[in-house]
Amino acid sequence: MNKQEFLDEYLVDRHNTNSMKWDTLKDTYGDSNLISMWIADTEFKPAQRVTDAMIQRVLHGPMGYSIVPDSYYKAFSDWMEIRYNFPIKKDWIRFSTGVVTGIAYCVNAFTQVGESIMILSPVYYPFADVIKKNRRNLVEVDLNYDNKGHFSMNYDNIEKTIVDNDVKMFLQCSPHNPAGRVWTEDELAKVLEICKKHNVLVVSDEIHQDLVLSGHKFIPSATVANGKYRDNLVTLNSGSKSFNLAALNHSHIIITNQKLMEQYDQLAHAINRTEVDEMGVVATEAAYRYASSWLAHVLEIVEDNYNYLKKELRNRAPKITVCDLEGTYLVMIDLRKYVALDEVHDFVVKKCHLAVDYGEQFGEKYLGFVRLNMATDPRYVKAAVDNIVSAVAE
Repeated sequence: MNKQEFLDEYLVDRHNTNSMKWDTLKDTYGDSNLISMWIADTEFKPAQRVTDAMIQRVLHGPMGYSIVPDSYYKAFSDWMEIRYNFPIKKDWIRFSTGVVTGIAYCVNAFTQVGESIMILSPVYYPFADVIKKNRRNLVEVDLNYDNKGHFSMNYDNIEKTIVDNDVKMFLQCSPHNPAGRVWTEDELAKVLEICKKHNVLVVSDEIHQDLVLSGHKFIPSATVANGKYRDNLVTLNSGSKSFNLAALNHSHIIITNQKLMEQYDQLAHAINRTEVDEMGVVATEAAYRYASSWLAHVLEIVEDNYNYLKKELRNRAPKITVCDLEGTYLVMIDLRKYVALDEVHDFVVKKCHLAVDYGEQFGEKYLGFVRLNMATDPRYVKAAVDNIVSAVAE
């Protein structure tokens, strides 16, 4: 199947389907006729084998309480071993309705009210929300930004911030949303070593692990330095972004340290959250078994869309900086050389006719940036580029 054949088979129009991405535009942005490039899901149906597995389960009938079969654990472990050299033991896994919920569980299981938790900004905004809503002290360290589209970690600032604020937990994003970075093993080793040195527990959101573009390699934090940092680490991941299954409410919490697992289980049982979403299990197992070629097609479309966006804006609106996209399907663009900061929202909605996530949602210093979703119909990307170019030319 080539790219066009994949698009013909799997691309769908999601208008009027109760899609948060498309059917809330009037309420969220004041205009229902925008090109929607904000929330992180895609316009692609799941792989056919995934859909078939869900249909088979529905036709069986009863939707009572269910367990996770051994076949699921094997499919997940095989996926992680083949792709990342990280086979997963059944006893290491707990489940959550989503990675953000998993973060909230970890915050409550492993820290106390008032303790400090660190994030690297700009970062997925629920990180900060979870910390603040659970009455922990939010500590932010800015990533270095070179004004050419590349983000990196500032290790001296990270270590100083940990010491000065008595940080107890670091919420890591790997690959990093929205900076687009796929951290190298060396970068991960440096930050994990700092955290180990100062007894800071790392909770690593790795939900975008499978969404990596050409020339880059995802490294699970648990495999860095041959697993040196596993005892100081909780990994959160899911098939939800990889296979467009977010509505099925199913994700993993991976803990290899038995003492940490016991601590986590105390919290989980106290709030009675040990059941799983049956359809999430069915669909995700099928995806790990049968959807690797489907995922490869999606990544090809994401990469082509990103390359088109970058090339066209460089040629037609050269003062816009398109940030590097190594992983995820979410790219930041820097509009600050074209648009006054207090006019960005009106510029994007009223002139570019786009629905986006705004940079300041991810960190207050990023007003003037917007984040665009590349896992979409190439026609939307081309229209978005044309709209942006026309708007900056006015």
